[in-house]
Amino acid sequence: MQLSVRIRIARQRARLSQEALARQLGISRGAVANWECSVGALPATSRLEQLARITAVRFEWLATGRGGIGYEAADEDVPAAEAEFVHDPAERRLLAAFRACDAQTRRMLLRLAEAPLPEGRRSA
Repeated sequence: MQLSVRIRIARQRARLSQEALARQLGISRGAVANWECSVGALPATSRLEQLARITAVRFEWLATGRGGIGYEAADEDVPAAEAEFVHDPAERRLLAAFRACDAQTRRMLLRLAEAPLPEGRRSA
């Protein structure tokens, strides 16, 4: 997810208009609109810190997309590898269990997971 999208999500989650956020940051509405544009300019780190504080999102999530969005997020609410977010509780449990395994068990689990399913058990 691009920074521009995370900025928009943070602003909307805080129920702020571009104008209201700009006012709190001491900048123009056009600057906020530019940040939310996928080809626009990027805010300075100090502005991201202010934006995270104002919108009550975690700075790490805002700046990088990693971790939970809000402070109320649980420790298990961690994105999977390669910035793919895991929202399914069962998938999150599988990922946590896999990460806890030794290398030999991981290899065995990968072989099992990647093995072709028997003819009558394929999902659509």
